[in-house]
Amino acid sequence: MVKSKWLLLCLSFVGLVYAQSYPNKTIRVLVGFAAGSGPDIQAHTVAQQLSLQLGQGVYIENKMGANGTIAAKMVAQSNPDGYTLLFSSSSISSTPYVYKNPGFDVLKDLKAVASVGILDGMLVLVNAKSSINSLNELIEKAKRERVLYGSPGVGNIIHLASESINLHAGIAMEHIPYKGTSEVMTGLLSDSIQVMVATPPSVLNLVLEGKVRPIAFTGTKKFSALPDVPLLKEAYPAFDPIGSWGIFFAPSKTPNDVMDKLNSSIRESIKVSNVASLLQRDGYFPDNRNVQDINAFFKNEVLRMKEPFRLAKIEPL
Repeated sequence: MVKSKWLLLCLSFVGLVYAQSYPNKTIRVLVGFAAGSGPDIQAHTVAQQLSLQLGQGVYIENKMGANGTIAAKMVAQSNPDGYTLLFSSSSISSTPYVYKNPGFDVLKDLKAVASVGILDGMLVLVNAKSSINSLNELIEKAKRERVLYGSPGVGNIIHLASESINLHAGIAMEHIPYKGTSEVMTGLLSDSIQVMVATPPSVLNLVLEGKVRPIAFTGTKKFSALPDVPLLKEAYPAFDPIGSWGIFFAPSKTPNDVMDKLNSSIRESIKVSNVASLLQRDGYFPDNRNVQDINAFFKNEVLRMKEPFRLAKIEPL
């Protein structure tokens, strides 16, 4: 018993010393989406300030593919020392329902570090040159003829949101999967598809430039930057609002002291005025959860995806 207590004391001391010296080198953050995407913009916005908070470089590396699961798998299998992190949108919460064998368990092999914000909803967009000027016109068109919508792959949160529109409106828009959000936007601007759903950060500039037209917002309340865009829930009260979030993750065995240090540093980073203003401009509500609470939130997000995927009849690959 004495030896066991001594061992625990020694391990606690080693963990404390490690946490005090952490970080002593550059931290790599993998983002599973393309440069310029919503998650990429968020990650870069926070990483610059986080670097100042920690006194070490924090750089972003884009590892695209499979709805962000390629990057997630790399982090899940990396050394749990706090120097390889993942930044992901809510798309990661759908992993168990999209892939039969992704090579990692999203709840067992990854641990949420901190959230940088909760996004209340997403924008439903058409080409600004389109004859579609409203959600009602889109629905009527989809009832008369073939309408194509795009998303960055199969089974991501954007695919789910689009299929939810189909379900509630009683239409059958056809899904065209792309490799990334930027390719979906290219498809929309070239009229290869007629509709796309996207997070505001990735498309807001194009909206303000008049290149795309938002016809609905999937959140619980109006998007502050575009208050004239109607809520999809106004047309279909049974529609379950679909938004997103941004969370940093680490391998599940990362020491608790390191997790706590990262959590507090990220929370301080998103309070800085220029970071906060950028995130809030894009529709993200600040999040201040500790490690325990953000993991409870993430677990609930994963579990609550099961029923929407079943209703949308999206089968795992």
